Amino acid sequence: MADVVQNLAEIRGKIRESALRANRNPGEITLIAVTKYVDVARIEEAIAAGVGHIAENRVQEGVRKFPLLSGNVVKHLIGTLQTNKVKAALEHFDLIHSVDRPALVEELAKQADKLQKQVKFLIQLNISGELTKHGLSPNELPGFMENLKAYPRLIPCGLMTMAPLTEEPETTRPIFRRLRELFEEIAATGDFPEWRYLSMGMSQDYPIAVEEGANLLRIGSAVFK
Repeated sequence: MADVVQNLAEIRGKIRESALRANRNPGEITLIAVTKYVDVARIEEAIAAGVGHIAENRVQEGVRKFPLLSGNVVKHLIGTLQTNKVKAALEHFDLIHSVDRPALVEELAKQADKLQKQVKFLIQLNISGELTKHGLSPNELPGFMENLKAYPRLIPCGLMTMAPLTEEPETTRPIFRRLRELFEEIAATGDFPEWRYLSMGMSQDYPIAVEEGANLLRIGSAVFK
């Protein structure tokens, strides 16, 4: 089992190289350590090594693990969110990456009103069109964004996508580029003042995601391998 500190050093080095190639500031890019299947002791290693953001795919895993952590971290939900888990998600996570359907928006708004809190989230898009992936199609995005204006407690902060798993990471570049274009189109409207995050790139393709504008990287296996 490789050392988490060493893994993080290698990842940060690659993020820096990719950012500089794209004339970006590496300090604007956040590494989120995905802790799916990772025990608390290993998560603590990552936090001790400077990781300030962690992510879980399932609400119940966050509910189980988060109280056991000694470090103060930002908690992200990156997996599909079922409507019956919304209340728990809002109580335990700081940012939801996977808002992808009107029914979920309605439940988020309902629970946000009950909890009297603002809810920050990202909209998940399925850029690749894969049937196995969740997310809105790009064509659905304008109407979806317009609908969000009816919910004052819901704060859309950006976009998320998952690229296809591939042995040729370069093939993911058009997908990341398209997400950035859509992100910029919405930013240009000025309608959403908290609009700032592009969540794309995982262990196999994060250097390309950085080159294409990602500022939230969801990296699991490369950290905890």
